Amino acid sequence: MTGPVGTGRAALLVAGLLGTLHAGFSLYWGLGGGWLVETLGTRIVEAFAGWEWALVPIGVVKLVAAWFPMVVARRGWPARRLVRAACWVGALVLLAWGGLNTVVGNLVLAGAIVPDGGFDRPGMVGHAYLWDPLFAAWGCALLVAMVVTRRPSPAGPDRSLPTRS
Repeated sequence: MTGPVGTGRAALLVAGLLGTLHAGFSLYWGLGGGWLVETLGTRIVEAFAGWEWALVPIGVVKLVAAWFPMVVARRGWPARRLVRAACWVGALVLLAWGGLNTVVGNLVLAGAIVPDGGFDRPGMVGHAYLWDPLFAAWGCALLVAMVVTRRPSPAGPDRSLPTRS
């Protein structure tokens, strides 16, 4: 399928996959995994010491947030205004949070911003090059989906994804 519906479906799929990747690491760490944990930064690792299990519900929330837009789009956007507003807010928050923190992290790594007391380099690298760009990309994909599936006017065509029969 081509056009806005195909683009919307692809963007929602990309958003879901990126969110699943983010969620997957939260679940992995919450269940005791240690790979890439140093990329979170010492402050975050210390804050969750003994509370790693709390990352499991965080991961579940991320997973639900990753696929909620696809599910509701496939159902024809029930409670359209409320659901789409929530998706727009989610897209903008993910894009702003991830984008801003990516820029700031890179500025710190470049020496343009010098934090008082220094910084945790592995954590800063993780946020500048991995976790925050991933948030930004997730938000960007969701934003693309929201734009291409909008109704241009009350009388205009409905560009929602087709519903399942």
